Amino acid sequence: MQITILGGGGFLGRKLAARLAHEGSLGGEAISGLTLFDLHAPPGIEAPFPVRCLGGDVADPAQVATAIPEGTRVVVHLAAVVSAQAEADYELGLRVNLHGTLAVIEACRRLTQGPHASGATPPRVVFTSSVASFGGGQEARLEDDARQLPGNSYGAEKAAAELLLQDASRRGVLDAVSLRLPTVIVRPGRPNKAASSFVSAILREPLLGLQTELPVPEEFAVWICSPRRAIDWFLHAMAMDTTPLGLDRGINPPGRSATVGKMLSALESVAGPEARALVRHAPDPAIEAIVGGWPASFTAERARRLLGFSEQESLEEIIQGFIEDDLTATRAERGI
Repeated sequence: MQITILGGGGFLGRKLAARLAHEGSLGGEAISGLTLFDLHAPPGIEAPFPVRCLGGDVADPAQVATAIPEGTRVVVHLAAVVSAQAEADYELGLRVNLHGTLAVIEACRRLTQGPHASGATPPRVVFTSSVASFGGGQEARLEDDARQLPGNSYGAEKAAAELLLQDASRRGVLDAVSLRLPTVIVRPGRPNKAASSFVSAILREPLLGLQTELPVPEEFAVWICSPRRAIDWFLHAMAMDTTPLGLDRGINPPGRSATVGKMLSALESVAGPEARALVRHAPDPAIEAIVGGWPASFTAERARRLLGFSEQESLEEIIQGFIEDDLTATRAERGI
């Protein structure tokens, strides 16, 4: 089985690649090769199968076609311009988040329906969508059939990409599963340009012994998941039977709704009051305007009861997972 991860240099891409290398198989079938593609070629990994590491532009159809060669069975599409950056740079957001997905569809169509197609089974494409593709704000608790009404360009681009992938699935070009990921915490490394970056920062930075700023009130709620659970969801989506999905390829996986105050209480429980004391309130209306439009809770019954997606851990377990998996590497990366 040949697999491609677009956005393979990002933290979720690296974690997914490491998990595939460790297990050596997917859905009971041996992995024969892995391609990691990002803007800059990702570092190689040790694996019991060949690994290609490519740098390129996800919006360039020719470069994406190189990353999705003949025989590819699974494509995980993680490449994206994140929320605040997509809001600030409209053209870049469209290019990467929308035209990048069009390039993926075209690469899959070349494999399955082009003039030189081999008649292969349409590849599974696991697309990383987002809760930002919905509106509703803090008071919303969305059902699985809730309408997507994004209040930001990032969410609009993700919702548009979902529709294009759904139609490509209907046409037999590919076999899509679109995971509308919650805000993933605790992200290792450094803060990024996502509007939700503070949700990881208020936990990660104190664990590093660093002060950080909280741009929203403590009663602000967020729909979250851990990196461990996100990788479990990706692996499940890569191998699951998609027949129960029918035409609707969008999935709200079972995350957890938590207020910032509860996250800080969990931090205090795990790391002590001195860690919580490193978080300083610094209201930022621009950040709150973006994340405040995202729903803070989903029922996620379809993912739980019909599709077999695993439940989210507790807040304390999420923080402990970061300490076990990523704290040492994050210290080293940041020279602490």
